[in-house]
Amino acid sequence: MAATALVEDRAPARAAPAGWEARLELRFEREVSRTVLAARRHIGPLRVQKALYPEGPGVCQVVVVHPPGGIVGGDSLTIEVDAGLRAHAQLTTPGAAKWYRSAGAVARSDTTLRVAAGALVEWLPQETMLFDGARATIRLGVELAEDARFIGWDMTQLGRTASGERFASGRVQQTLELIRGDAMLWCERAVLDGGSRALQAGAILDGAPVFGTMIAAGADV
Repeated sequence: MAATALVEDRAPARAAPAGWEARLELRFEREVSRTVLAARRHIGPLRVQKALYPEGPGVCQVVVVHPPGGIVGGDSLTIEVDAGLRAHAQLTTPGAAKWYRSAGAVARSDTTLRVAAGALVEWLPQETMLFDGARATIRLGVELAEDARFIGWDMTQLGRTASGERFASGRVQQTLELIRGDAMLWCERAVLDGGSRALQAGAILDGAPVFGTMIAAGADV
């Protein structure tokens, strides 16, 4: 079996007045019966430390880490994942993504998952936790080849309800898109304003502080 090529290009993280800019690019490939993390590149405070195999060599798991521990107004996070032919990648996070109160600037997260023929990507992060006053724009895009498979979820919590906090101010804009070839299979978009009457409407959240979507997509699903 050929040696795995693992490339890591590190650029020094730097803070700008507008916030952190972080980027993570990962590529998974299949080598005989094993999926490997063939390439990784990160800029700023967003990275993975090592490939894990809790389910055996066929499934490569990585934990996406954001060392600052929270996202503030002006931050920009970009994740791009490519799973090659017949690769099986599983991605998760060590804890909830905490979006802190903003003084006005919007924080952004943009994730794109590209899944090649015969490949499977499992996107299983911990929940997104929006503090009161957070201003967030969050996008998840999944691009599937004709016989590629995907299973994943997107969970959001409004406010720290365990400590009595509600999402009384701020705004979140969320987009979830699933594309196979040139066809849009699923498109979900939401704009929620903290403290708005819409959050209490029965047709929207009916006062619930937590909501989410789970998607399983395959040739026969």
